Amino acid sequence: MRQALQSAWLRRGPLAWALRPISVLYGLALRLRNALYRTGVIAVERAPVPVVVVGNVVAGGAGKTPVVMAIAERLTAHGLKVGVVSRGHGRRTGECREVTPGSDPAEVGDEPLLVATRCRLPVFVAAQRPQALRALLQAHPGTQVVLSDDGLQHRAMARDVEICVFDRRGVGNGWLLPAGPLREPWPRAVDLVLRDGQAPDIEGFVIRRRLASHAWRSDGERVDLKALAAQGECAALAGIAQPQVFFEQLRTAGVRLRDTWPLPDHHDFGAGGPWTATSLPLLCTEKDAAKLWRHRPDAWAVPLELDIDDGFWPALQSLLQPRLSSTHGPQTA
Repeated sequence: MRQALQSAWLRRGPLAWALRPISVLYGLALRLRNALYRTGVIAVERAPVPVVVVGNVVAGGAGKTPVVMAIAERLTAHGLKVGVVSRGHGRRTGECREVTPGSDPAEVGDEPLLVATRCRLPVFVAAQRPQALRALLQAHPGTQVVLSDDGLQHRAMARDVEICVFDRRGVGNGWLLPAGPLREPWPRAVDLVLRDGQAPDIEGFVIRRRLASHAWRSDGERVDLKALAAQGECAALAGIAQPQVFFEQLRTAGVRLRDTWPLPDHHDFGAGGPWTATSLPLLCTEKDAAKLWRHRPDAWAVPLELDIDDGFWPALQSLLQPRLSSTHGPQTA
């Protein structure tokens, strides 16, 4: 059913038209909800530091977490103390907790764990993002900027900058859920848009995603991807929104894949699968590695690297600077 829906979301075919009446009702409920927040009937919580939300309007992953990490690394390199909040999609609890590199991904979520491990900065998860935000600032009072991984539709948390990310699907057929992939109507006002170069009819700064030239294992050992490819055939799995994109990138890098296993986003590897028995070198995404390494510590995680249009960074700085100046004095982002 999932695959049928995703296929239907690319065009306005029979299934999309059949679901269209439900989309109309969804749109009415969405407008009512937004009006309640806009008029103050439902409270909105504002933080004492600037909050940047990195989200999307299309159901499913659009590559938000790599963008969050790129922004976090950029701001940190410019001397700012950054924290990240997230709902921790797919975790088995909703309680508020801090994420550390040693956290259990089932308790905190695979993406927050990836951010905490890669960026080495404060990360908090909670079912309600304002709770995570309060906990982060209480535990790390020196934090100057908070990034929210997803949450564009989470109106209860006030934000100073909204960044909307699109992958190559763009807005699909342009209809709201469930007849289309949109969580809310597009276009809608946001501060910045990041888009895949192949996304149709979307204006914004282009973001190019590519695999790193290396892979690494749970023990920290690194190997050049070309050297790994020269050893012979490999196997690969991906539990992300679009697994085939990862497989295509590996093949483009020269990796010969005998077996591939496309899995649902945020897949739980606890139940096992055919990849547990393969003797081939096993490649995966960094997000999958957070969970897979508990069962296959020898799997090779291939990092994703981003190349964002140069104009994006001064645009982000111009949006952040007034708020940074008012809360912490003059700063350079």
